[in-house]
Amino acid sequence: MKMFNIPNLFTASNMLCGVFAIILAFAGRIDIAPYFIFLAAVLDFFDGFLARLFKQQGELGKQLDSLADMISFGLAPGIMMLVILISQTTFVDPESLFFGHGEYIATAYKTEHLHPSVFGPEALNMSLHIWRNSLYEWKNINGLPFVGLIIPFFSMFRLAKFNIDTRQSESFIGLPTPANTIFFMAFPLLLAKYGETSGWEHNLIVYLVQPVILIPVIVVMSLLLIAELPLFALKFKNFKWKGNEVRYIFLISCGILISTLLVWSIPIIVLLYLLLSFIQHILRKNRTHEIQS
Repeated sequence: MKMFNIPNLFTASNMLCGVFAIILAFAGRIDIAPYFIFLAAVLDFFDGFLARLFKQQGELGKQLDSLADMISFGLAPGIMMLVILISQTTFVDPESLFFGHGEYIATAYKTEHLHPSVFGPEALNMSLHIWRNSLYEWKNINGLPFVGLIIPFFSMFRLAKFNIDTRQSESFIGLPTPANTIFFMAFPLLLAKYGETSGWEHNLIVYLVQPVILIPVIVVMSLLLIAELPLFALKFKNFKWKGNEVRYIFLISCGILISTLLVWSIPIIVLLYLLLSFIQHILRKNRTHEIQS
């Protein structure tokens, strides 16, 4: 019964949140699914915190954490991107480069009284309806949406690498899977919030989820998971400014961005994290070179 301690139960709850997010994504509820991922991220933080607090750290907890993260921060975001790409490659101009079966979709538009410009949960439900009712005829869905599964593919290697890489005890080498997942959660949240409105928010999110934009973003962010890129961790040995400059700048920037941009701040914060880590790496590299010379 020692395996069912409090930290491990938090880890298991993290995994279940990922499962719920996947189920909701397939149900077209992209307005709700991301919140289960955010809850999973909170549980992922506290399982390690509680393990240290109760001195229950061990190999079992480490393995459970990776398995849970694979579901919540690997498979779940991949499925959500797959669902969004299904909606975008279905509800587009029939003459589009990314879709070739206009007659089938034109019939769907007419039958369901759905305008091609409609995006959001209703559009996703429609695309999933088409998907479920045409599984026997795969020509009704092209292969582009499955690019979303690149995320769990590289997440698996990232998590395995993290378990055996001794360099990542106090910092990270490559983008952590929770950060990558939080980045992608902005897309369904913004699509659900602004997809059926008008204005610049609507125009921007509709533009960002187009396959020609979203697919390269998926590929680049997935490759960053396994990149040899040093990234700082939010672990404070002390709370002095010296030695924690980048961490404090990042946290202050996060507060400003969240209070001003709200949901739009999510991807910007992740990109800021990458930028500050890169700047810190360059400065440390130059400082080391100066000392040696």
